[in-house]
Amino acid sequence: MKALVIYDSVFGNTEQIAQAIGQALGSPEQVETLRVNQVAQTRLAGTTLLIVGSPTRGFRPTEAVTKFLDAIPKYGLIDTKVAAFDTRISVRDIDNRLLNLLVRLFGYAAQPIASKLVNKGGTLVAPPEGFFVKGSEGPLKDGERDRAIQWARAIAQGL
Repeated sequence: MKALVIYDSVFGNTEQIAQAIGQALGSPEQVETLRVNQVAQTRLAGTTLLIVGSPTRGFRPTEAVTKFLDAIPKYGLIDTKVAAFDTRISVRDIDNRLLNLLVRLFGYAAQPIASKLVNKGGTLVAPPEGFFVKGSEGPLKDGERDRAIQWARAIAQGL
């Protein structure tokens, strides 16, 4: 397996999740975990598993992740297994009816990431996943890093 975990991070929370996912998937010889601005499109060649993550910013992935995904050719992920994740604040922690409504309408970053990966020819191997932070800048909620490890291991076992 040649896996690539690509992420963007604003406050470091998404980076922590991405690193945990990468370590859970396998050795550094099998898995690379890279910030999105370090990845050239040519790096995708030969990748069997691509996982992309972003913090949720305005109900969407970051601009860097969006640009990266948009630059992948239409069928650039044929024969590639894909998965998507984000970091987010739980709606249970938000005591604001308007914001809760907006989250229900527009969602979080993982779903649009997954949709773009599939639209580029990838085969989704797990539902988009969200990992929770305590506030807009974090830190991660207790147990989220462990949950990310379990999510990654489940993906690896399913391959």
